[in-house]
Amino acid sequence: MQTTQLIEFGSRILQNNGIATHRIDSEIILAHVLNQPRERILIEEKFVHEKERYKFESLISRRLRFEPVAYILKRKEFRSKNFFVDKNSLIPRPETELLIDPIIKIFRKKSLFFLDIGVGTGCIMLSILKELRHSKGLGIDICRKTIINAKINIKRMRLENRGKLSCRSVDQILNQKFDLIVSNPPYVLKRHINQLTNDIKRFEPHHALNGGNDGLDVIKKVIYKSRSILKYNGILALEIGRGQYLPVLEILRRNGFKKLKIIKDYRDNVRCIFSTLAIKKKKS
Repeated sequence: MQTTQLIEFGSRILQNNGIATHRIDSEIILAHVLNQPRERILIEEKFVHEKERYKFESLISRRLRFEPVAYILKRKEFRSKNFFVDKNSLIPRPETELLIDPIIKIFRKKSLFFLDIGVGTGCIMLSILKELRHSKGLGIDICRKTIINAKINIKRMRLENRGKLSCRSVDQILNQKFDLIVSNPPYVLKRHINQLTNDIKRFEPHHALNGGNDGLDVIKKVIYKSRSILKYNGILALEIGRGQYLPVLEILRRNGFKKLKIIKDYRDNVRCIFSTLAIKKKKS
């Protein structure tokens, strides 16, 4: 069977099972099996041997059960770098990349010490370390298995000398001050998790999705703790969910923060909020 025929075969099976990304999923999986760039298998027809066809069909059958392609391949691209990912880590999203560019711009000429709360795969932390060579960071997560995944990525990128990882909650951060605190915390309403798509609700870790009854449980904790561990003129950078901008803004205000910048995603929703502690005016 030729590559084009096999792509069509995989695509048709996935489409019949209601998977919207059937074509690109089939292409990506075949490229993985053949260890070739996806672009090459699309322009260069090739005969696929029986052993490779069997492996392709096996992976397609996993996708039929709605397992995310990132978990099947055990990798996900983020800012042009491949990160190891499995079911113990949330899959990095394109929207999360929106957090990175403003951070790079603000701290490009500064020595940066930062904290990444809910480090996951390490995609945020390691992207900052990679692009800001005078930076050092600490990444924390409450899940030990997630930290193991982040350690795989930090080792692959050879950034162990500037990045440290620890399995603990933000409440356990003591006697340290940071120039930047960045977090993509769980922000899905607990009752909405079962309404998510099958690939998310069946496979991605619920502890990394569940933001409590109002979706703001962890966000509140991050903001409250940041008051005591953020340096003077330090920045708190948060990714938030759809419709959470005004509630989060109010939580920031109540905790003494002022908004510096907002970033909208590709659907015009406020996705990121950058803030800093407001300076209290002295009474005259």
